[in-house]
Amino acid sequence: MKIAIISVSDKGFELSKILKNKLDDDSTIIKTDLYHKDVKKQFPILFYEYDAIIAIMASGILIRSIAPLIESKISDPAILNIDDNGNFAISTLSGHLGGANNLTEKIASLIDATPVITTSTDVNKRLGIDVLAKDLYLSIDNTKEILFFNKSILEGKEISFFINPDKNFDYLFEYLNDNTLEIDISINFSSKINTDEIHVQLDGHKLVLKERKVVVGLGCKRGKSCEDLYDGLKCSISELNIHISRINELCSAEIKKNEKGMLDLSNKLNIPINFVELDKLKLFESDDIQKSEFVKSKFGIYGVCEPSALIMAGFDSKLIYKKTSYNGVTIAIAISKN
Repeated sequence: MKIAIISVSDKGFELSKILKNKLDDDSTIIKTDLYHKDVKKQFPILFYEYDAIIAIMASGILIRSIAPLIESKISDPAILNIDDNGNFAISTLSGHLGGANNLTEKIASLIDATPVITTSTDVNKRLGIDVLAKDLYLSIDNTKEILFFNKSILEGKEISFFINPDKNFDYLFEYLNDNTLEIDISINFSSKINTDEIHVQLDGHKLVLKERKVVVGLGCKRGKSCEDLYDGLKCSISELNIHISRINELCSAEIKKNEKGMLDLSNKLNIPINFVELDKLKLFESDDIQKSEFVKSKFGIYGVCEPSALIMAGFDSKLIYKKTSYNGVTIAIAISKN
C-alpha cells in the first residue's frame, strides 16, 4: 500500500512525521509520503496517485476537499481522518475494497488512538462479501451486487459458494473457518467453474470472485537452503495473512535458476517457479522498487525479488510486500491488477 499523509497545522505535521517513521518499518507499506498545507491543490493529485490518504485535519476540510473527487468504491482510495491530537482515527472512504477499515485499525494501534469504523457489516460483526474478496485478493466481476449480498448476510441468509473440486482452496476454507460466526455459507463443487474463480449465488443473484495473481519474488545469497527460503516466505505471508495455497507463482532472476534451494521450495510447495531474463530486469522501471547499487555492480540490475515479482504479476501490477530480508533471503510479493 502506498500512503500519502497530508496535514494542515504544524501540530498535525509533527504527528504525520511520527506516523511515517512507524509505517516505514512495515513491510506491507510500500512507501509513505508527507504533504503539508495546500490542501485544495494536493488532493486532486493524491487521490489518483496513492492507495490511501491519511488526512490529519478537521473533518469538514477533508469532506469538502474529496467530495468532488469521489467516483466509486471500486476505484476510490482509502481515506482516513485523524485529528491534530491523534485521539481518533476515522475510516472515511473505501472502508472495505479500499482497505480503509483495516488501515484505520493499524494506524490507531500505532499512535494509541481510538479507531472509528461505521460500515454496517463491521458494526454488526458480520463479514461483508467485499471484505472477503479484499482479504483473499479476489476481484469482483459485478460490484453492483455487493449491496445485495451484504444485506443478505446481515439478515442471516445462507450464501452459496461454488468452486472447482480440482483446485486447492485451503485458503478459502481456513478463512471461512475463522469467520464461522460472521457469515453463513454452503460450499458446492462444480467442474464447470473455472479453477481460479469462486461463484457466489443467492435468489437469482450472482457474483464471480476471481483470483488476482499473487507472485512471490525471491532473492538469496548463494547456497541458501529450501528451509531458509521457506522460513522467510512463512514470515512474509504471515504479515499479509495470506495462506500458502493462495500463492500462484514463485519467481526470481535468471541468475538464480540453478539455486537448489529455490527449486526445492517450488517442489515442496507444488507452486511453479519462473526465472526472469536479465534483459527484462534491466529494462524494467518502477518508482516503487528499492534499488541496490551492490546488485547493480555485480549483475547489472538494481534488484531481484521486487522487479521479478512485478514483471511476473503482469502489467500494472503492484507490490503488496516490499523487499524484506530474512537471514540472507529476500522476499517481495506482488499482485496482478485483476
